Amino acid sequence: MITSEKKKAVISDLAKDKNDTGSSAVQVGILTKRIEEITEHLKENKHDHMARRGLLQLVGQRKRHLKYIASKDSQEYLALIKKLGIRR
Repeated sequence: MITSEKKKAVISDLAKDKNDTGSSAVQVGILTKRIEEITEHLKENKHDHMARRGLLQLVGQRKRHLKYIASKDSQEYLALIKKLGIRR
């Protein structure tokens, strides 16, 4: 589970203004942090199949958000994946 402090840090880093908490870029950042935490959990708990299923769902959700961002503005997409360290 992502802590509220980590979530606020991601929001402040990716938000376009102070009230921006739900834009696609912010959502991708939050999903990326959740994916990182679940990945670390699965390194220790290899047989946790429900966590693995949840991880795959989050990856798919992030992929859909990134596809939307790429369709709107390709430069923003490239900057976002570079900032978050995501492969294409």
